[in-house]
Amino acid sequence: MNSTASPTGLKRLAPSGPGPLYRQARRELQRLVESGRYAPGDALPSESVAAAALGVSIGTLRKAVDELVHEHVLVRRQGKGTFVALHNDDRFLFQFFHVEPRDDFAGEGGLRERADPQVECVAFARGRADEAEAAALRIRPGDGVVRVDNRLSLSGRPVVHDRIVVAAHTFKGLSEKRFTQRPGTIYNLYQTDHGITVLRARERARATAAGRETARILGVPIGRPVLEVHRVALTFGDKPVEYRVSTINTASHDYVSLLSKRA
Repeated sequence: MNSTASPTGLKRLAPSGPGPLYRQARRELQRLVESGRYAPGDALPSESVAAAALGVSIGTLRKAVDELVHEHVLVRRQGKGTFVALHNDDRFLFQFFHVEPRDDFAGEGGLRERADPQVECVAFARGRADEAEAAALRIRPGDGVVRVDNRLSLSGRPVVHDRIVVAAHTFKGLSEKRFTQRPGTIYNLYQTDHGITVLRARERARATAAGRETARILGVPIGRPVLEVHRVALTFGDKPVEYRVSTINTASHDYVSLLSKRA
């Protein structure tokens, strides 16, 4: 790769570089987003300008952009161009919140509507990572962490107890006041305050019984069957940035996941 960069920040690609040209273009575009040259919400250069800067065809550039759009790094806006994806409420609900009323409990006509969860922070504390937290976040046991307990309600009914754990050194300056008074979603806060973009998450789900803390937060009996979802949120390079355990009261709600496959 030629080390000379254009005013766009993009470096001209070498045909003899590693891998297909569109993959090289994808890596170069991602490099600029990851470095902060183009921040969440910023517009990228036009296709013609970016393609010229990279020394590739418009078709090659579009293939690179297609991959980054699929991975939620970029977003296209009809008639306006391509932008760095911003974590807003709509994206959170579509990509990361999967709890919905069961058909039998979904209201008149049995139609389900995806509604915004009402989120209440019930605990915020600093501590030391235990073995499970350290393994999930790839830090050492005993390293500093921030733990947050949230109660998520739908239609006024407590449904989810979220235990969120992040590494203190990654989220320097994160305070309870800032966390609870954030104007948007948690992942939006990660972007705007800490420059961390959550791209995807890896989850494992298991059936369990409500413990004392979850029973108190959700208002259910101790021992009530619940669903426990362990999520590790990942940023660029599949680096873990958040470990979350969501305990879901499934008495009248389901965990719903929409699966798709790239063509």
